[in-house]
Amino acid sequence: MIVIISDLHLTDGTTGQTIKENAFRIFARRVRDMAIAASWRKGGRYQPIERIDILLLGDILDVLRSTAWLENDYGPRPWSDPDDLPYIGKLNDITTAILAHNEPSLTCLRNLAEPGGLLLPPPGGANGDPRPSEPGVPVEVGIHYMVGNHDWFYCVPGRSCQLLRRKVAAALGLENDPEQPFPHGPEDSTRIAGILRAHGVRACHGDIYDPFNYSGSRDQPSLGDAILIELLNRFPFEVRNRMGSLLPRTFIEGLRELDNVRPLAAASVWVDALLHEHGVSAMQAGKVKDTWNNLVDDFLGLDFIRDRGSMFNPFESVDKLEYALRFTRDVPLGLSGRLGAWWNRVTGDSADSYFAHAAREKAVEDHEARFVVYGHTHHHEIVPLGVAPLGVAPENGRRGAQVYFNSGTWRRVHRLARSSRSGRAFIAYDVMTYLAFFKDDERKGRPYACWSGALGEASE
Repeated sequence: MIVIISDLHLTDGTTGQTIKENAFRIFARRVRDMAIAASWRKGGRYQPIERIDILLLGDILDVLRSTAWLENDYGPRPWSDPDDLPYIGKLNDITTAILAHNEPSLTCLRNLAEPGGLLLPPPGGANGDPRPSEPGVPVEVGIHYMVGNHDWFYCVPGRSCQLLRRKVAAALGLENDPEQPFPHGPEDSTRIAGILRAHGVRACHGDIYDPFNYSGSRDQPSLGDAILIELLNRFPFEVRNRMGSLLPRTFIEGLRELDNVRPLAAASVWVDALLHEHGVSAMQAGKVKDTWNNLVDDFLGLDFIRDRGSMFNPFESVDKLEYALRFTRDVPLGLSGRLGAWWNRVTGDSADSYFAHAAREKAVEDHEARFVVYGHTHHHEIVPLGVAPLGVAPENGRRGAQVYFNSGTWRRVHRLARSSRSGRAFIAYDVMTYLAFFKDDERKGRPYACWSGALGEASE
Protein backbone atom coordinates (compact mmCIF):
# COMPACT_ATOMS: atom_id res chain seq x y z
CA MET A 1 0.00 0.00 0.00
CA ILE A 2 1.25 3.45 -0.90
CA VAL A 3 -0.29 6.76 0.18
CA ILE A 4 0.46 9.93 -1.84
CA ILE A 5 0.02 13.54 -0.72
CA SER A 6 1.41 16.77 -2.13
CA ASP A 7 1.34 20.56 -1.99
CA LEU A 8 1.08 21.03 1.77
CA HIS A 9 3.07 24.29 1.40
CA LEU A 10 4.16 24.46 5.02
CA THR A 11 5.75 27.88 5.58
CA ASP A 12 7.60 29.77 8.29
CA GLY A 13 4.40 31.68 9.10
CA THR A 14 5.38 34.99 7.51
CA THR A 15 2.96 34.75 4.57
CA GLY A 16 -0.55 33.29 4.09
CA GLN A 17 -2.28 30.61 6.15
CA THR A 18 -1.13 26.99 6.05
CA ILE A 19 -2.78 23.77 7.16
CA LYS A 20 -2.99 23.22 10.91
CA GLU A 21 -1.89 20.35 13.15
CA ASN A 22 -5.36 18.83 13.32
CA ALA A 23 -5.18 17.94 9.62
CA PHE A 24 -2.16 15.75 10.32
CA ARG A 25 -3.95 14.04 13.19
CA ILE A 26 -6.84 13.32 10.84
CA PHE A 27 -4.42 12.04 8.22
CA ALA A 28 -2.74 9.67 10.70
CA ARG A 29 -6.13 8.21 11.63
CA ARG A 30 -7.12 7.88 7.98
CA VAL A 31 -3.88 6.07 7.16
CA ARG A 32 -4.66 3.53 9.87
CA ASP A 33 -8.23 3.15 8.61
CA MET A 34 -6.95 2.59 5.06
CA ALA A 35 -4.38 0.10 6.35
CA ILE A 36 -7.11 -1.90 8.09
CA ALA A 37 -9.17 -1.85 4.89
CA ALA A 38 -6.11 -2.95 2.90
CA SER A 39 -5.65 -5.89 5.30
CA TRP A 40 -8.88 -7.46 4.05
CA ARG A 41 -7.88 -9.75 1.21
CA LYS A 42 -9.72 -11.39 -1.63
CA GLY A 43 -12.09 -14.07 -0.39
CA GLY A 44 -12.89 -12.12 2.77
CA ARG A 45 -9.69 -13.06 4.61
CA TYR A 46 -8.17 -10.59 7.09
CA GLN A 47 -4.37 -10.45 7.15
CA PRO A 48 -2.63 -7.27 8.39
CA ILE A 49 -0.42 -5.67 5.77
CA GLU A 50 3.25 -5.52 6.65
CA ARG A 51 4.27 -2.18 5.17
CA ILE A 52 2.93 1.21 4.10
CA ASP A 53 4.87 3.74 2.07
CA ILE A 54 3.93 7.42 2.22
CA LEU A 55 5.12 9.49 -0.73
CA LEU A 56 5.37 13.26 -0.27
CA LEU A 57 5.01 14.40 -3.88
CA GLY A 58 6.55 17.86 -3.78
CA ASP A 59 5.89 21.33 -2.36
CA ILE A 60 5.66 19.95 1.18
CA LEU A 61 7.94 22.57 2.74
CA ASP A 62 7.58 25.94 1.03
CA VAL A 63 10.94 27.68 1.02
CA LEU A 64 9.78 30.41 -1.35
CA ARG A 65 6.80 31.76 0.57
CA SER A 66 8.79 33.63 3.19
CA THR A 67 9.38 37.32 3.76
CA ALA A 68 12.88 36.38 4.94
CA TRP A 69 13.94 36.74 1.30
CA LEU A 70 12.99 40.43 1.51
CA GLU A 71 15.02 41.41 4.56
CA ASN A 72 17.70 42.94 2.35
CA ASP A 73 17.09 44.41 -1.12
CA TYR A 74 20.52 43.20 -2.18
CA GLY A 75 20.48 39.97 -0.21
CA PRO A 76 20.40 36.43 -1.61
CA ARG A 77 17.58 35.21 -3.80
CA PRO A 78 16.82 31.73 -5.19
CA TRP A 79 18.72 32.70 -8.35
CA SER A 80 21.86 33.71 -6.43
CA ASP A 81 25.07 31.68 -6.55
CA PRO A 82 24.24 28.48 -4.60
CA ASP A 83 27.79 28.31 -3.29
CA ASP A 84 27.68 31.73 -1.64
CA LEU A 85 27.57 31.58 2.15
CA PRO A 86 24.74 34.18 2.49
CA TYR A 87 22.62 32.08 0.13
CA ILE A 88 23.25 28.88 2.08
CA GLY A 89 22.61 30.74 5.31
CA LYS A 90 19.28 32.07 4.04
CA LEU A 91 18.12 28.58 3.03
CA ASN A 92 19.16 27.26 6.41
CA ASP A 93 17.32 30.02 8.28
CA ILE A 94 14.10 29.55 6.30
CA THR A 95 14.19 25.76 6.53
CA THR A 96 14.83 25.90 10.28
CA ALA A 97 11.95 28.37 10.72
CA ILE A 98 9.57 26.19 8.67
CA LEU A 99 10.39 23.10 10.72
CA ALA A 100 9.97 25.00 13.99
CA HIS A 101 6.70 26.67 12.95
CA ASN A 102 5.19 23.32 11.95
CA GLU A 103 6.75 21.07 14.57
CA PRO A 104 3.45 19.75 16.03
CA SER A 105 2.22 18.86 12.54
CA LEU A 106 5.48 17.24 11.52
CA THR A 107 5.58 15.26 14.74
CA CYS A 108 2.24 13.64 13.81
CA LEU A 109 3.73 12.62 10.47
CA ARG A 110 7.07 11.50 11.88
CA ASN A 111 5.40 9.39 14.58
CA LEU A 112 3.84 7.20 11.91
CA ALA A 113 7.32 6.02 10.91
CA GLU A 114 8.47 5.37 14.47
CA PRO A 115 8.59 1.73 15.67
CA GLY A 116 5.08 0.93 16.86
CA GLY A 117 3.77 4.17 15.36
CA LEU A 118 1.05 2.34 13.46
CA LEU A 119 -0.64 -0.74 14.95
CA LEU A 120 -3.33 -2.90 13.36
CA PRO A 121 -5.69 -5.34 15.03
CA PRO A 122 -4.26 -8.88 14.89
CA PRO A 123 -6.14 -11.67 13.12
CA GLY A 124 -7.85 -14.31 15.22
CA GLY A 125 -10.56 -16.89 15.29
CA ALA A 126 -11.39 -19.57 12.78
CA ASN A 127 -11.93 -17.15 9.91
CA GLY A 128 -9.13 -14.79 10.89
CA ASP A 129 -11.36 -11.82 11.78
CA PRO A 130 -9.52 -8.94 13.49
CA ARG A 131 -9.40 -8.84 17.27
CA PRO A 132 -9.47 -5.15 18.26
CA SER A 133 -9.08 -5.94 21.95
CA GLU A 134 -5.75 -7.70 21.47
CA PRO A 135 -2.34 -5.94 21.31
CA GLY A 136 -1.81 -4.38 17.92
CA VAL A 137 0.40 -5.69 15.13
CA PRO A 138 3.07 -3.13 14.14
CA VAL A 139 3.20 -2.03 10.51
CA GLU A 140 6.42 -0.76 8.95
CA VAL A 141 5.95 2.76 7.57
CA GLY A 142 8.37 4.43 5.17
CA ILE A 143 8.12 8.13 4.31
CA HIS A 144 9.71 9.37 1.08
CA TYR A 145 10.21 12.92 -0.22
CA MET A 146 10.13 14.08 -3.84
CA VAL A 147 10.56 17.79 -4.57
CA GLY A 148 8.42 20.24 -6.52
CA ASN A 149 8.92 23.85 -7.52
CA HIS A 150 8.63 25.38 -4.02
CA ASP A 151 11.09 22.99 -2.34
CA TRP A 152 13.47 22.36 -5.24
CA PHE A 153 16.42 23.52 -3.13
CA TYR A 154 16.56 20.08 -1.51
CA CYS A 155 17.50 18.44 -4.80
CA VAL A 156 20.52 20.68 -5.41
CA PRO A 157 23.62 18.44 -5.52
CA GLY A 158 26.72 19.12 -3.48
CA ARG A 159 27.51 19.67 0.17
CA SER A 160 25.86 23.08 0.46
CA CYS A 161 22.37 21.57 0.86
CA GLN A 162 23.30 18.41 2.74
CA LEU A 163 22.74 19.99 6.14
CA LEU A 164 19.32 21.17 4.99
CA ARG A 165 18.37 17.68 3.87
CA ARG A 166 19.56 16.21 7.15
CA LYS A 167 17.31 18.58 9.07
CA VAL A 168 14.34 17.83 6.85
CA ALA A 169 14.89 14.06 6.92
CA ALA A 170 15.10 14.04 10.72
CA ALA A 171 12.08 16.29 11.21
CA LEU A 172 9.84 14.28 8.86
CA GLY A 173 11.22 10.81 9.60
CA LEU A 174 12.23 10.27 5.98
CA GLU A 175 13.85 7.24 4.43
CA ASN A 176 15.60 9.52 1.91
CA ASP A 177 19.38 9.53 2.06
CA PRO A 178 20.13 13.17 3.02
CA GLU A 179 23.61 12.87 1.56
CA GLN A 180 22.00 12.63 -1.87
CA PRO A 181 19.71 15.16 -3.59
CA PHE A 182 16.05 14.49 -2.92
CA PRO A 183 14.51 13.15 -6.15
CA HIS A 184 12.37 15.22 -8.46
CA GLY A 185 11.20 12.34 -10.65
CA PRO A 186 10.94 8.63 -9.85
CA GLU A 187 13.88 7.97 -12.15
CA ASP A 188 16.03 9.84 -9.61
CA SER A 189 15.42 7.22 -6.91
CA THR A 190 15.67 3.48 -7.44
CA ARG A 191 13.87 2.92 -4.15
CA ILE A 192 10.87 5.15 -4.95
CA ALA A 193 10.69 3.92 -8.53
CA GLY A 194 10.47 0.33 -7.29
CA ILE A 195 7.68 1.12 -4.83
CA LEU A 196 5.66 2.94 -7.50
CA ARG A 197 6.21 0.19 -10.04
CA ALA A 198 4.98 -2.44 -7.58
CA HIS A 199 1.69 -0.53 -7.35
CA GLY A 200 1.37 0.21 -11.07
CA VAL A 201 1.84 3.95 -10.50
CA ARG A 202 3.79 6.65 -12.30
CA ALA A 203 4.11 9.78 -10.13
CA CYS A 204 5.87 13.14 -10.26
CA HIS A 205 5.06 16.62 -9.02
CA GLY A 206 3.94 17.88 -12.42
CA ASP A 207 5.76 21.21 -12.43
CA ILE A 208 7.64 20.17 -15.57
CA TYR A 209 4.45 21.02 -17.48
CA ASP A 210 4.36 24.59 -16.15
CA PRO A 211 6.85 26.76 -18.08
CA PHE A 212 6.65 29.56 -15.53
CA ASN A 213 7.73 27.20 -12.74
CA TYR A 214 10.18 24.93 -14.51
CA SER A 215 13.21 26.12 -16.46
CA GLY A 216 14.37 22.77 -17.81
CA SER A 217 16.27 21.58 -14.73
CA ARG A 218 14.82 21.18 -11.26
CA ASP A 219 18.02 22.20 -9.48
CA GLN A 220 17.69 25.65 -11.05
CA PRO A 221 15.36 28.60 -10.26
CA SER A 222 12.39 29.50 -12.46
CA LEU A 223 10.34 32.56 -13.34
CA GLY A 224 7.79 31.50 -10.74
CA ASP A 225 10.37 31.94 -7.97
CA ALA A 226 10.81 35.59 -8.89
CA ILE A 227 7.06 36.17 -9.30
CA LEU A 228 6.41 34.80 -5.85
CA ILE A 229 9.20 36.57 -4.00
CA GLU A 230 9.39 39.93 -5.77
CA LEU A 231 5.64 40.40 -6.33
CA LEU A 232 3.34 38.16 -4.29
CA ASN A 233 5.50 38.16 -1.15
CA ARG A 234 6.74 41.72 -1.50
CA PHE A 235 3.44 43.43 -2.30
CA PRO A 236 1.75 43.00 1.11
CA PHE A 237 5.14 43.61 2.74
CA GLU A 238 5.52 46.98 0.98
CA VAL A 239 1.88 48.04 1.42
CA ARG A 240 2.10 47.39 5.15
CA ASN A 241 5.38 49.29 5.46
CA ARG A 242 4.24 52.27 3.39
CA MET A 243 0.64 52.76 4.49
CA GLY A 244 -0.21 50.04 6.99
CA SER A 245 -1.54 52.55 9.56
CA LEU A 246 -3.94 54.00 6.97
CA LEU A 247 -5.50 50.71 5.85
CA PRO A 248 -7.71 48.17 7.65
CA ARG A 249 -5.74 45.36 9.29
CA THR A 250 -8.00 42.81 7.61
CA PHE A 251 -7.10 44.27 4.22
CA ILE A 252 -3.38 43.74 4.90
CA GLU A 253 -4.09 40.19 6.05
CA GLY A 254 -6.04 39.59 2.85
CA LEU A 255 -3.06 40.65 0.76
CA ARG A 256 -1.00 37.93 2.47
CA GLU A 257 -3.35 35.38 0.93
CA LEU A 258 -2.36 36.33 -2.62
CA ASP A 259 -0.52 33.06 -3.26
CA ASN A 260 -3.59 31.09 -2.12
CA VAL A 261 -5.69 32.65 -4.88
CA ARG A 262 -6.61 30.20 -7.62
CA PRO A 263 -6.06 30.54 -10.50
CA LEU A 264 -3.01 32.68 -9.78
CA ALA A 265 -3.83 34.76 -12.86
CA ALA A 266 -6.66 36.25 -10.80
CA ALA A 267 -4.31 37.89 -8.27
CA SER A 268 -5.09 41.41 -9.49
CA VAL A 269 -8.79 40.65 -9.27
CA TRP A 270 -8.29 39.54 -5.66
CA VAL A 271 -6.63 42.85 -4.77
CA ASP A 272 -9.45 44.74 -6.46
CA ALA A 273 -12.02 42.70 -4.52
CA LEU A 274 -10.25 43.44 -1.22
CA LEU A 275 -10.23 47.16 -1.92
CA HIS A 276 -13.97 47.16 -2.49
CA GLU A 277 -14.76 44.78 0.36
CA HIS A 278 -12.92 46.87 2.93
CA GLY A 279 -14.12 50.23 1.66
CA VAL A 280 -10.64 51.57 0.92
CA SER A 281 -10.88 55.16 -0.28
CA ALA A 282 -10.10 56.02 -3.88
CA MET A 283 -6.98 57.91 -2.81
CA GLN A 284 -5.57 55.02 -0.78
CA ALA A 285 -6.64 52.50 -3.43
CA GLY A 286 -4.67 54.49 -5.98
CA LYS A 287 -1.59 54.33 -3.75
CA VAL A 288 -2.01 50.58 -3.39
CA LYS A 289 -2.20 50.27 -7.15
CA ASP A 290 0.85 52.50 -7.61
CA THR A 291 2.77 50.28 -5.19
CA TRP A 292 1.94 47.23 -7.32
CA ASN A 293 2.91 48.97 -10.56
CA ASN A 294 6.22 50.11 -9.11
CA LEU A 295 6.97 46.56 -8.00
CA VAL A 296 6.12 45.30 -11.48
CA ASP A 297 8.61 47.76 -12.97
CA ASP A 298 11.30 46.64 -10.51
CA PHE A 299 10.48 42.99 -11.17
CA LEU A 300 10.71 43.29 -14.94
CA GLY A 301 14.02 45.12 -14.55
CA LEU A 302 15.70 42.25 -12.71
CA ASP A 303 18.66 40.75 -14.56
CA PHE A 304 17.22 37.32 -13.84
CA ILE A 305 13.96 38.21 -15.62
CA ARG A 306 15.63 39.94 -18.58
CA ASP A 307 17.92 36.94 -19.06
CA ARG A 308 14.92 34.62 -19.12
CA GLY A 309 13.39 36.80 -21.79
CA SER A 310 16.31 36.14 -24.14
CA MET A 311 17.46 32.61 -23.29
CA PHE A 312 14.34 30.84 -22.05
CA ASN A 313 11.10 31.49 -23.84
CA PRO A 314 8.92 28.33 -24.07
CA PHE A 315 5.84 30.22 -25.25
CA GLU A 316 6.92 33.83 -25.01
CA SER A 317 6.67 33.51 -21.23
CA VAL A 318 8.21 36.84 -20.32
CA ASP A 319 6.30 38.74 -22.99
CA LYS A 320 3.00 37.25 -21.86
CA LEU A 321 3.94 37.74 -18.25
CA GLU A 322 4.69 41.41 -18.83
CA TYR A 323 1.39 41.82 -20.63
CA ALA A 324 -0.48 40.18 -17.76
CA LEU A 325 1.23 42.24 -15.09
CA ARG A 326 0.70 45.52 -16.94
CA PHE A 327 -2.83 44.59 -17.85
CA THR A 328 -4.40 46.78 -15.19
CA ARG A 329 -1.76 49.47 -15.25
CA ASP A 330 -3.65 52.37 -16.83
CA VAL A 331 -7.32 51.55 -16.19
CA PRO A 332 -9.62 52.32 -13.25
CA LEU A 333 -9.66 49.80 -10.42
CA GLY A 334 -13.23 48.69 -11.11
CA LEU A 335 -12.43 47.98 -14.74
CA SER A 336 -9.20 46.26 -13.77
CA GLY A 337 -11.19 43.64 -11.91
CA ARG A 338 -13.31 42.86 -14.95
CA LEU A 339 -10.29 42.79 -17.25
CA GLY A 340 -8.41 40.57 -14.81
CA ALA A 341 -11.35 38.18 -14.71
CA TRP A 342 -11.30 38.06 -18.51
CA TRP A 343 -7.57 37.31 -18.53
CA ASN A 344 -8.17 34.53 -16.01
CA ARG A 345 -10.88 32.95 -18.18
CA VAL A 346 -8.64 33.08 -21.23
CA THR A 347 -5.44 31.72 -19.69
CA GLY A 348 -6.09 30.37 -16.22
CA ASP A 349 -8.64 27.59 -16.38
CA SER A 350 -7.04 25.83 -19.32
CA ALA A 351 -3.96 25.07 -17.21
CA ASP A 352 -5.88 23.47 -14.36
CA SER A 353 -5.71 19.90 -15.69
CA TYR A 354 -2.64 17.95 -16.77
CA PHE A 355 -4.45 14.78 -17.87
CA ALA A 356 -3.28 15.20 -21.47
CA HIS A 357 0.35 15.02 -20.28
CA ALA A 358 -0.47 11.93 -18.23
CA ALA A 359 -1.94 10.22 -21.29
CA ARG A 360 1.37 10.75 -23.11
CA GLU A 361 3.50 9.23 -20.35
CA LYS A 362 5.62 6.44 -21.85
CA ALA A 363 4.67 4.13 -19.00
CA VAL A 364 1.01 4.65 -19.94
CA GLU A 365 1.52 4.23 -23.68
CA ASP A 366 3.53 1.04 -23.07
CA HIS A 367 0.92 -0.19 -20.54
CA GLU A 368 3.59 -0.45 -17.85
CA ALA A 369 1.55 1.69 -15.46
CA ARG A 370 -2.15 1.85 -14.81
CA PHE A 371 -2.14 5.08 -12.84
CA VAL A 372 -0.48 8.47 -13.19
CA VAL A 373 -0.33 10.94 -10.29
CA TYR A 374 0.65 14.60 -10.49
CA GLY A 375 0.31 17.43 -7.99
CA HIS A 376 1.20 21.10 -8.54
CA THR A 377 -2.14 22.46 -9.82
CA HIS A 378 -3.88 22.18 -6.40
CA HIS A 379 -6.90 20.89 -8.31
CA HIS A 380 -7.84 17.33 -7.31
CA GLU A 381 -9.28 15.28 -10.12
CA ILE A 382 -9.71 11.76 -11.44
CA VAL A 383 -9.65 11.40 -15.23
CA PRO A 384 -10.04 8.06 -17.04
CA LEU A 385 -7.33 7.75 -19.70
CA GLY A 386 -8.11 4.45 -21.37
CA VAL A 387 -8.18 0.69 -21.06
CA ALA A 388 -5.34 -1.62 -22.00
CA PRO A 389 -6.54 -3.81 -24.88
CA LEU A 390 -6.93 -7.54 -24.47
CA GLY A 391 -3.71 -9.35 -25.16
CA VAL A 392 -1.64 -6.52 -23.64
CA ALA A 393 -1.17 -8.10 -20.25
CA PRO A 394 2.06 -7.41 -18.42
CA GLU A 395 3.25 -10.21 -16.22
CA ASN A 396 2.52 -8.03 -13.21
CA GLY A 397 -1.21 -8.27 -13.97
CA ARG A 398 -1.83 -4.56 -14.44
CA ARG A 399 -4.22 -4.94 -17.37
CA GLY A 400 -7.26 -2.73 -16.94
CA ALA A 401 -8.32 0.89 -16.71
CA GLN A 402 -5.64 3.58 -16.86
CA VAL A 403 -6.47 6.65 -14.79
CA TYR A 404 -4.93 10.06 -14.11
CA PHE A 405 -5.12 11.50 -10.58
CA ASN A 406 -4.17 14.90 -9.24
CA SER A 407 -3.28 14.84 -5.57
CA GLY A 408 -4.73 18.30 -4.89
CA THR A 409 -3.43 20.23 -1.91
CA TRP A 410 -3.67 20.75 1.84
CA ARG A 411 -4.30 24.45 2.24
CA ARG A 412 -6.81 27.25 2.04
CA VAL A 413 -7.78 28.28 -1.47
CA HIS A 414 -9.60 31.36 -2.72
CA ARG A 415 -11.24 30.54 -6.04
CA LEU A 416 -12.68 33.07 -8.42
CA ALA A 417 -16.44 32.61 -8.78
CA ARG A 418 -17.26 31.70 -12.38
CA SER A 419 -20.78 33.13 -12.39
CA SER A 420 -19.91 36.48 -10.81
CA ARG A 421 -21.06 39.38 -12.98
CA SER A 422 -18.69 41.76 -11.23
CA GLY A 423 -15.68 39.51 -11.80
CA ARG A 424 -14.57 40.13 -8.20
CA ALA A 425 -16.24 37.36 -6.16
CA PHE A 426 -14.10 34.70 -4.46
CA ILE A 427 -15.04 31.64 -2.43
CA ALA A 428 -12.63 30.49 0.31
CA TYR A 429 -12.37 26.99 1.76
CA ASP A 430 -9.78 24.63 3.23
CA VAL A 431 -9.06 21.47 1.24
CA MET A 432 -7.30 18.19 1.97
CA THR A 433 -6.69 15.35 -0.48
CA TYR A 434 -4.86 12.04 -0.19
CA LEU A 435 -4.58 9.05 -2.51
CA ALA A 436 -3.92 5.37 -1.74
CA PHE A 437 -2.92 2.57 -4.11
CA PHE A 438 -3.00 -1.12 -3.26
CA LYS A 439 -1.15 -4.10 -4.70
CA ASP A 440 -1.80 -7.82 -5.04
CA ASP A 441 -4.87 -8.80 -2.99
CA GLU A 442 -4.84 -5.80 -0.64
CA ARG A 443 -8.22 -4.13 -0.16
CA LYS A 444 -9.87 -7.25 -1.63
CA GLY A 445 -8.20 -6.52 -4.94
CA ARG A 446 -9.40 -2.94 -5.32
CA PRO A 447 -6.54 -0.90 -6.80
CA TYR A 448 -7.00 2.57 -5.35
CA ALA A 449 -8.89 4.85 -2.97
CA CYS A 450 -9.01 8.67 -3.18
CA TRP A 451 -10.26 10.98 -0.46
CA SER A 452 -10.74 14.73 -0.84
CA GLY A 453 -12.50 16.97 1.62
CA ALA A 454 -13.31 20.65 1.87
CA LEU A 455 -14.13 22.68 4.97
CA GLY A 456 -15.93 25.94 4.35
CA GLU A 457 -14.86 29.26 5.81
CA ALA A 458 -16.67 30.27 8.99
CA SER A 459 -19.10 33.13 8.54
CA GLU A 460 -18.42 36.31 10.44
